[in-house]
Amino acid sequence: MPMTHKTMEDFARSCGVSRPTLSKYFDDPTSVKPATRKRIEEALRSSDYQPNLFARNLNRKRTRSIGIVVPTVADPFYSEMVSRIELRLRDEGYWPIVISSHGSSELEAEATRTILSLKVSGALIAPLGRRSDRRAIEKLTQAIPIVYFDTYLEGDTPFVGNNNVQSMSTIVDYLCRSGDAPVYFDIPHVNHNSRERVENYADAMRRLGQQPVVFGNTDDYTWDFERIGYEQTERMLGNGGLPGKTILCANDRLAFGVMAAAFSKGLRVGRKADCDLRVAAHDDHPLSRYTCPALTTMAQDFAAMAGRSVETLLALLDEDGAKVTAKVNLDATLVMRQSA
Repeated sequence: MPMTHKTMEDFARSCGVSRPTLSKYFDDPTSVKPATRKRIEEALRSSDYQPNLFARNLNRKRTRSIGIVVPTVADPFYSEMVSRIELRLRDEGYWPIVISSHGSSELEAEATRTILSLKVSGALIAPLGRRSDRRAIEKLTQAIPIVYFDTYLEGDTPFVGNNNVQSMSTIVDYLCRSGDAPVYFDIPHVNHNSRERVENYADAMRRLGQQPVVFGNTDDYTWDFERIGYEQTERMLGNGGLPGKTILCANDRLAFGVMAAAFSKGLRVGRKADCDLRVAAHDDHPLSRYTCPALTTMAQDFAAMAGRSVETLLALLDEDGAKVTAKVNLDATLVMRQSA
């Protein structure tokens, strides 16, 4: 049976070291003498004692915790990003605290207040965008270092995200070369990505001498992209059809709904000559390779986005005042699958 120690004082006495020395060890094991470190580690192996590092950190001006705020953890895109960011932060000796705003401006503002109350060292935030409470987030940026990822709010806060100019140009060029020019299925402009993508689609089409065609209801604010893709496609197919045979969707989740509605109407999606529609999209959502047919898309660089976001925040936390790049736009990669 391991020895039981309820407090740090109890454990320090059993180790034969002072409480300040033990506290110093838990902050940085290399900061104490090798012999002392060995004594403490031997005692830890024979004890059930676990230091409450979170409670200890709250007594300081700044903790070793990092806040992470995303619109939703139900979306596998954000789940993937959070997972990568969490692991990277842990490797750097920080404890990640994840909060979802669930697409609500009120819950996003509450998340910023919570982050402040926890005295985190800094935060990585994917803001809602259009419906963000800018005053709440601005208050946070004035208190601690912040880095936006995936999407941003206007201002000087560093940002790491996708290069929508490059990604839309690449997929429009591919679709025009491989078949009918694409028409663009837009979504509500919940953040800067949706606005930038439709604008860059139109620019890319005009550069190729093609007429851009944009459709889709952008008035209703919603993050339920699969549903609106399905409902709008089903409605259009029942009222004369879609405006083109190659559909470029604003994101993969919208494409999931489009493909499901096409299937329900007996249409074949794919790039073969006997198919009725080609469907392509953007993001390389973790489920995109498993649709039927598998979805052609622009793959955002998850690893680089997570890594550069953490590196930028750590640079801001560096007491030596390391310089950071204000905006990092990462190129995406065309992933050609069977849908287009």
